[in-house]
Parts: sequence; C-alpha cells; structure tokens
Amino acid sequence: MSSEADEPSPEVEAAPVDEARQALVDTLSAALGADLLEHVVESGDVWVRVAPSAWSRAVEVARDQLGMTYFGFLSAIDWKQNPDLSGQKLWDPDAEEGEGPGDGPGNWTTGKAGGETRFQVFCRLDNVDTHVGITLKVDVGDEDPHVESLVALFRGADWHERETWEMYGIVFDGHPGLRHLYLPTEFEGFPLRKDFPLLARELKPWPGLVNVEGLPGEEDGEETAGELAAETAEAGDS
Repeated sequence: MSSEADEPSPEVEAAPVDEARQALVDTLSAALGADLLEHVVESGDVWVRVAPSAWSRAVEVARDQLGMTYFGFLSAIDWKQNPDLSGQKLWDPDAEEGEGPGDGPGNWTTGKAGGETRFQVFCRLDNVDTHVGITLKVDVGDEDPHVESLVALFRGADWHERETWEMYGIVFDGHPGLRHLYLPTEFEGFPLRKDFPLLARELKPWPGLVNVEGLPGEEDGEETAGELAAETAEAGDS
C-alpha cells in the first residue's frame, strides 16, 4: 500500500507572462546591459531600477525606443526607518540617529525592484498610444544624494526636480536652476526627510492624536486631551 508521500504532487501552474511589458524590459536591457540592475513585472505594471550613471540614458531609451513620451512625474523616497513615530514626526536626536533594528546603510527596505541606498529617485513615463507605463528608479546615495537631471529630455521635469531638491536635498546635476519653489531662501533642512523634526509638534500634538473635548461619561480625575496638550507644551518650555 503506497503512502501519501509516494503520491505525485500536483503541478503548480506558472504565472502567465505579461509579454507586452516584458518586451519593454527586454528592450531596456538590450540598450543598458549591466546598468539595468533589477526589474519587476507584476500586476499589469513595470518597475525598473538602473545604475546612477545610466539614469538619463534609461529615460532616453524609454522615450525614444519604447514610445514613453508622456512624463508623468518625478519624486524621491527616503527609506530611513523610524519605528517610534507613533503618528507624529518627532525625532529623537539622541537615539543613534533614529536607527532601529535592521536600519542603516545597506539595510533599507526599498520596495519594487530593490535598492541599495537610503534615497531613491523615481519617475513615471507612459505611452499615450498603448496606455502602458513604466516606473524607472535609481539609487542616489545616503549622505550626498545626487543624479543626472532629466530636463534636457523632458522640460516638465524642471519643477519636479526643483521640488525634490527642495524637500529631500537631492541634487540634480545639470539642472538649469535649482531654486526654491515653496520655502524661503534662508530655510534650512529638507522637510520630507525622515530625520527632519517637526518642532511645532513637539509643543502641540497633531489634532487627530487626542480628543479636543472630554468624552461623555469621562471619569473624574482622568486627564483630558486639553490637559495632555498643556503638559506637552509645558515640557517643551522647560
């Protein structure tokens, strides 16, 4: 009598290949070679990570060979972790630069198509005829992030790169004029970096974190939200 272990296991069907989107990756791979570092074709979309030296070239190939003539947007991501945010962007400057378990250079969790540095830049391009798009991403470093500007390829990248420079401190080499869009010229720091403290929230919590009025049936002697906010403000003044 044969045991269940002797029975052949059922065959697992391979996931269907998205031939149209895989063809995009193949074209980029042929043009960039080893500079195409990683890619993901999944859920009807494509993510491709390229070497920093090939950033501008990758966008040019996507535009000219893949028909990605619509520049959707460009932005950045700071993958630094802070497990103790608790709903507020309050940074503890004495906690080893805020690094938690598994955090630090070489340990960033960087999403689709991976990554090796804290900061990444990504842009979205689309083919308006086929309605197929691609997300290109590039590692730009940890301490001195910079990458080539795309303004020579897409004029619409101008303001996107200025905003990313202003909010993340990422320099776009060759940009015709990196200057502030929103912040005053003398402003110091980069507000969208994970280690930029919102000092105002150290004195006054986010409105949604506490109730501004006591709840019905609140027991006597229980601290109200207003009292908690007052204590937070007093602690900041001391």
